[in-house]
Amino acid sequence: MSVVTEFTSPHLLALTNSGSERALKLEVGAAGLGWRPGFQMKGMVAFKAGDGVGEFGREALRQPLAFARRLSLFAGKAGSREGAEAVVRGVGGAGVVVHHLGLEKGRLVGMGGGVWEGRLEDGAVVGTVIEVGPEDYWTGLHWHGRLLSPDPGGASGIELPEDAPSRAWLKLEEAVRFFDLRFRAEDVVVELGCAPGGVILALLRRGVSVIGVDPARLAPVVMASAVAEVPRVGAGGTVPWVVHCRKPAALVSKRDLGGRATWFMSDMNQSPAVAITECRRCIGMCPSIRSAVITLKLTDFAEASAQGEWLAAMRAMGFRTVRLQQMAVHHRELALVGLERSEK
Repeated sequence: MSVVTEFTSPHLLALTNSGSERALKLEVGAAGLGWRPGFQMKGMVAFKAGDGVGEFGREALRQPLAFARRLSLFAGKAGSREGAEAVVRGVGGAGVVVHHLGLEKGRLVGMGGGVWEGRLEDGAVVGTVIEVGPEDYWTGLHWHGRLLSPDPGGASGIELPEDAPSRAWLKLEEAVRFFDLRFRAEDVVVELGCAPGGVILALLRRGVSVIGVDPARLAPVVMASAVAEVPRVGAGGTVPWVVHCRKPAALVSKRDLGGRATWFMSDMNQSPAVAITECRRCIGMCPSIRSAVITLKLTDFAEASAQGEWLAAMRAMGFRTVRLQQMAVHHRELALVGLERSEK
């Protein structure tokens, strides 16, 4: 079926977390993009093309804005959901994938029931239908690509299982979907600030072993997979395990990591600078680390003005692909992702 490959619009729609609208506008302003904010509601900011910008095209959608879960080119309005879907198909072509966002208690949420399990091919055209108000539907268009969430509005709607020890489970699972993270059977994750074990549980159920670092206790559902020390290569079998290193992150030694870690993760209640420093220290002790997912805890969104420094620090560690992103499950947090690390 045919799909559009080029489209321009004088307006761009940015979907964000409710409460992050101001942070998004400040980020756009700091980037000097020339976008002028217009209509705003909880979870969405519309931008107009400023002087010298002309119209928005596909290039505008590639802007790596931390506070925008989804950027779409405005395609038109309609008075009904069906009419809006017709607008999207008329602009995007017969093969467009249509996502729906509806209002729930004044906030935008994905419609359709449950978590979509499929994948979108790179270049797939996606039309988003947004319920702005009664008989008021806006539409946007974007092309799917790497490091873009396949879910409506960039939010999977995944729910926390009853036995998950913490919300950190959601952060890991959302990151896997958003960034299409892939794990191998031989991967070992070192996670700082792991207690009570939400991320560990998610990883174990994906068949990934973990070295968890935290002085606090881990939940019984996690400790059921605990072993006393990191198994030698080839000695751990096929059953994923967890080693609980009960000490502060700053005291972790090279011996604790066992020379096997391939991923670094952190959900510590520390400043972004400390979390990034600990990532650098762990890589120094375990050069086999190739990927990282760091949850940055912010006391104020204004701290995100240092994002250039954070991204530069990750590149200096050898990560070839880096991304800073607020996900739907975050509160005052951001995910700092580093992939494809190579030795320099």
